[in-house]
Amino acid sequence: MKTYPYSFHIALDGNGINGLEGMAGMCLFHFDPADNSYAYKVKYYDGASAGHACMVSPDGKHGYLGNAGQHLLFYDAATIEEQQRISTLRYEANDSTIRGSTHVVWLNDKEVLTAVGDYFYRFSVDSLDKGERLMPHNVKLPHGMKVSASGRYLAYGSMDNPAFGAKGEAREIGILDLVSGEVTHLPMPTTCWHIVAHPKKDLFYAVSFRVLPQDNVNYHEWAMAFLKEYAYEIDPAEKRISRHWSTSRETPAHINSDITISDTELMFCNGGSQTIVCVDLETFSKYRVIDERPSFLTQMKNPRQVGTQIYDVLARGGLFSSSKHLLDAMRVSRFTFLDSIYACQLSKDQSLLFTANRGLNHITVYNYPEATIRLRVQMPDLHEFMPSLTTIADPRLGFHHSYLISPQV
Repeated sequence: MKTYPYSFHIALDGNGINGLEGMAGMCLFHFDPADNSYAYKVKYYDGASAGHACMVSPDGKHGYLGNAGQHLLFYDAATIEEQQRISTLRYEANDSTIRGSTHVVWLNDKEVLTAVGDYFYRFSVDSLDKGERLMPHNVKLPHGMKVSASGRYLAYGSMDNPAFGAKGEAREIGILDLVSGEVTHLPMPTTCWHIVAHPKKDLFYAVSFRVLPQDNVNYHEWAMAFLKEYAYEIDPAEKRISRHWSTSRETPAHINSDITISDTELMFCNGGSQTIVCVDLETFSKYRVIDERPSFLTQMKNPRQVGTQIYDVLARGGLFSSSKHLLDAMRVSRFTFLDSIYACQLSKDQSLLFTANRGLNHITVYNYPEATIRLRVQMPDLHEFMPSLTTIADPRLGFHHSYLISPQV
């Protein structure tokens, strides 16, 4: 069998607009740049929901499918067949169904650290039923988490928590010193779900994720906010923001997902605005945009996807009471009716940028830094894996966060 140097793991949550309520699955996409050949496999896991993010162990044997369905779910990184799962409800009570162990960090080939309830836990793939409770994380709803280049610091974002109603806005990140065990709560101007670590320095970058609660109270079915966006450079040793980037609300930088980084640019993909924004690290002011906004003709060629998108948007809030949110969403999406790029990862040699477009159901490999398309693959319909779907059902697989295995430099 052919072997491929690149393995692009993408978490799947199905065909709805609200990934925190969807299915749980994985897509494994292999690629060889020598001849642009590729292969892929897709699998959904029964009895699990709200697939969100994936992370692979350092030895490449185990994958973890983070989700908002209160399971720890591990899969074989070579085949994406399920290895084992366990309910986190046996460890901690839950105040919201969108609270889950959506992200982990691998401490070694067998152990992960993640958030369960109000605490950090350490789990081993050899004994998931013996999870070890550690320290409180001290944020509302822990989300994306990364370890710094030296391995000393862990930083993590926070989602807004619907359990607190109108007071549920997060506007915070947490920093855990993995040597001393000290946890620092760092207040932020905006909520930040997602974080990336600098490849060489002990610095983190967090990007704002700005939403508004429906009817001023509902952070479970939030609305996209048409407000200015931010990126922050965070020094974990000094426990402070060292620099920040801000941009007007007209910049298509709304509702980010994966964040990746090169030696020269901070890059984050934006499902709401159909872009990848690349911020220059030297100046932390200049930026460029890789645009995947679909044309009107492209939207008309995808009626099932557009229909689901419009229906789900209208179902999230009252048509009249949420008219502001609907109008803002139109501006955020630049008057399109599809979401967009959720997965975005740069290869270790910084020559290839892998993306997955949720709305158009395709995977693209860009040449980096040129941002020219090297390969674009239209992925199969969800119906191939869920035969119970009707013919008019939305065919999107539901791309979300990703993880890229690429050759060492």
